[in-house]
Amino acid sequence: MAPKEKTITTEKSAVVIQAWWRGTLVRRTLLHAALRAWIIQSWWRRMLAKLLNKRRRAALESYARQEWAAVRLQSWLRMWHTRQRYCRLLNAVRIIQVYWRWHSCHSRGFIQGHYELKENHLDIQLEISLGSQACKVQQCIPLPIKE
Repeated sequence: MAPKEKTITTEKSAVVIQAWWRGTLVRRTLLHAALRAWIIQSWWRRMLAKLLNKRRRAALESYARQEWAAVRLQSWLRMWHTRQRYCRLLNAVRIIQVYWRWHSCHSRGFIQGHYELKENHLDIQLEISLGSQACKVQQCIPLPIKE
């Protein structure tokens, strides 16, 4: 082989080796850049997922609060209606009882009276009425007081 051919072959070999090495460096740099981009993308997706989870949780809590408030208002309204019905019925019962007692007193008789509690005795005055008959009772009962 002639020295000129050897030089050309050596130069070609050197160019091939240099091209291979530069290609390897470029591929390695591109690989590192791609890995870094992949890491950043993974981190960003994770952050977006966390943010989405946080928003979903906030929306769910807001919905639950609104539902609870609605249930509470409905409960209060039902209680108010029930109480109104109960008060109306109680008033009707009282009216019926008053008329019934008035009727009973006039047809059977009644007991009426009052009492007074003084220092050491009890004064009782009763009036018992049975139709046309009337009886008045007045009594003073001494109370045993320890001193």
